[in-house]
Amino acid sequence: MSTATHPERLASTAVAGERYDVHARTIRRWIAEGRLTGYRVGPKLLKVDLDELDRILCAPIPTAGRGHVA
Repeated sequence: MSTATHPERLASTAVAGERYDVHARTIRRWIAEGRLTGYRVGPKLLKVDLDELDRILCAPIPTAGRGHVA
């Protein structure tokens, strides 16, 4: 977990979840799994970088190869 990035692109897990139609709990789980960086702001508030979340949610979905079921 980091402590600094561009503040204009940070949002709380709740706000980020609303923006991307993902539950805040899912975003916190992604942080715990290491898939997303969380930024601690004060003793309780956790924020995420919206650019990083864009990259995660807009990444192409891998398709099954020949002979594999998707």
